[in-house]
Amino acid sequence: MSTPTLTAEPPRTDAAVPRAALYAAADAPFYGSADWQAAFALPCPRLKDLPRVTKSQLREHSPEGFLPAGTELVRLLREGVVEEESTSGTSGASVRVIFGRTWWAEQEDQALRRNPFVRDRLTADPGLRRAVLTTPGCSGVSCAHRWLSRAQRTQGATLFVNQSRIPFILGEDKLAAMADEVAEWSPAFLDVDPVHGAWFALHCERHGRRFPSLRFILVSYEFVSVVHRAIIERVFGVPVINLYGSSETGHLLVEDDGVMRPSPETAVLEVASPDGAGVGELLVTTLTNPWLPLLRYEIGDYVELRAGGYLVHGRKRDALRRADGGVLTTRQLDQAFADVTGVAHYQLRQQADGSAHLALLPEAAGDDLAEARTRLTPTLCAMLGAPVSAEVVDLITPEDSGKFRLTVRETA
Repeated sequence: MSTPTLTAEPPRTDAAVPRAALYAAADAPFYGSADWQAAFALPCPRLKDLPRVTKSQLREHSPEGFLPAGTELVRLLREGVVEEESTSGTSGASVRVIFGRTWWAEQEDQALRRNPFVRDRLTADPGLRRAVLTTPGCSGVSCAHRWLSRAQRTQGATLFVNQSRIPFILGEDKLAAMADEVAEWSPAFLDVDPVHGAWFALHCERHGRRFPSLRFILVSYEFVSVVHRAIIERVFGVPVINLYGSSETGHLLVEDDGVMRPSPETAVLEVASPDGAGVGELLVTTLTNPWLPLLRYEIGDYVELRAGGYLVHGRKRDALRRADGGVLTTRQLDQAFADVTGVAHYQLRQQADGSAHLALLPEAAGDDLAEARTRLTPTLCAMLGAPVSAEVVDLITPEDSGKFRLTVRETA
């Protein structure tokens, strides 16, 4: 595989639609509607000339509406040509997703090689061992759905470690067994959901557990808070690298030198309707999955365009409202937690009247987090323009999908 160019700028919305994307979508029934056909008939269609694919449309029409006309899905599944998975459903009801059997790994490899540090290690050893700590059932691609033995949780160079949706209820004996498995596996990197990774890291810190084989840690699956990153970096002392994507689109961005680098082999990305700070909705046009071709797909996240890359701001549904009607993204609110110590996890929940309540889960049981509460409540109050209360809790539960929401906006 050739070495990618790391300085490629994100495409403009007035750029021409890639031929590969047009070709993949041409024979899919979903794109047979009048508005799509009118856009395709333009002499040189640009991205901004096309309609968008919404998540609700994808949910309604996938997979049959996006497969090439006449495709027999049952036969493809029976012959092992494709896999069918379901998304976690974090941003709504679950969506059925179809892709080739090697596609997921290929997209991940393309994205990871945008980070020079990771690329060098993959080049030296493409079969790097990993240990995965994330919510069981969060994805049929990468998570177990039921209790499995260690042998059943070992797939090639990957060991899936945890089997609990809520890490905070794990006893020390269970966490110790997980640490033993990681030590025996000797992975080159951990692949973690940030909440699960941070809680596991705190156990390792309490008991002096170290894994000499570790070279880096991937954080993925959901928004990475400064709280979780600080814990993981402090405990393991290796580079922590954010990897971003979705089951529908594959891996799209990887962290490098303070920004998220795009993987142009995988998809074309747009930032729609950016605000004054450059934060807008991410639209994704996929390039490599003929079984689910997506044009200007509303993935459901806010991002910020930066030179050479992006900053991920979290899900649209998780953005809170300022008193003046403006939007505050998860990333913007999360910055208030930079340099705050003692917090293992949190959730900021905004009520319909604009006020908010902050739940703080401490690193150490019994810590009242007085200093953190004193710092955070006035800062968040000023950001929101509304009252903010705070309390220390011993449990914060995930969504039905198994993922955790840092910021939640209640509706009337």
